[in-house]
Amino acid sequence: MKRLLLTAVLACSATALADVRVGVIVSGTGPAASLGIPERNTVALLPQTIAGQKIVYTILDDASDTTAAVTAARKLVQENKVDLLIGTTTTPASLAMIDVAAESKTPMISLAASESIIKPVDARRSWVFKTPQTDALMAAAIVAHMASTGVKTVGYIGFNDAYGEGWLAELQKSAAARGLKVVATERYARTDTSVTGQVLKVVAARPDAVLIGASGVPAVLPQKALKDRGYAGKIYQTHGVANADFLRVGGKDVEGAILPAGPVLVADQLPATNPNRKVGLAYVNLYEGKYGQGSVSTFGAHLWDAGLVMQKAIPQALKKAKPGTPEFRSALRDAIEGTRNVIGAHGIFNYGPSDHLGLDARSRVMVQVVNGTWKLLK
Repeated sequence: MKRLLLTAVLACSATALADVRVGVIVSGTGPAASLGIPERNTVALLPQTIAGQKIVYTILDDASDTTAAVTAARKLVQENKVDLLIGTTTTPASLAMIDVAAESKTPMISLAASESIIKPVDARRSWVFKTPQTDALMAAAIVAHMASTGVKTVGYIGFNDAYGEGWLAELQKSAAARGLKVVATERYARTDTSVTGQVLKVVAARPDAVLIGASGVPAVLPQKALKDRGYAGKIYQTHGVANADFLRVGGKDVEGAILPAGPVLVADQLPATNPNRKVGLAYVNLYEGKYGQGSVSTFGAHLWDAGLVMQKAIPQALKKAKPGTPEFRSALRDAIEGTRNVIGAHGIFNYGPSDHLGLDARSRVMVQVVNGTWKLLK
């Protein structure tokens, strides 16, 4: 009897160890919460089993804080023994998590925008992938739209952190390539309540257009200040504002804003031939079926796409090693890097040894805020 009981306990332990453990870190509170909450909500929509293997999700909130994100990542790899890290929401925190992924040799799929998270694919970044479009990819789309509409000079105001600096660098690079001149550059903190001084300097430079290099609800502040000062030029935002909270908080102040976004934002306006329309609409219906009409955002879809990549890669890794082992994490990294033709809500993912983003120009559309909603620009 004792031998049978011991056998049963060992069998249960072996089964538990065989679970695939996924650690998710998002900014569920703090300035980036409007991005992180839909990401967190999307975890509940992911499969509970893949290739017959149970998937155990552990979700932690970094409170939009870089130090907290690193602490959460270390907890997940050291205590929860996760096979995969997904997150986090913001660029500064994702950059800080790279060392944890590299040291523990745990694959990580970031949900943040900056190209510096995955480039260059060196020894540290070889474990890091991402699903959101990069600032470089989106800045090129913005500058192309500016050039096609006669913009010659550009002003910039953005976050005084890695997100804002990354966008400024990509704006300057793309603008120079198309002969546009950046005539003013200003920064502000995510928690600032006034940007009057910075906006006065931007307006004084009389740019044809202004790009706001910010994300989430804090991106409303400069646009409101520009309108309060009578600025009548074009105002561009980044894909970091593509959610309902930005529209709700910004109201009339963000009317007319132009930005690049993932196709899922306007999935119902895409032509039937667009390969992302079907996946995008499926995600929208699934999310809003659980959380309510109008609740979906592009940020949750970034995590949804990470889940699609995960569903493609895990079966490949299971053929080579058991979950919970260094061999499995290495096989999972290799499988993610070998992922091809995964049609997501935001684009079609084709990762490779030198490309840990996997997206191309099909992952972006230009949209404008019109009558309080998103309109696809043809």
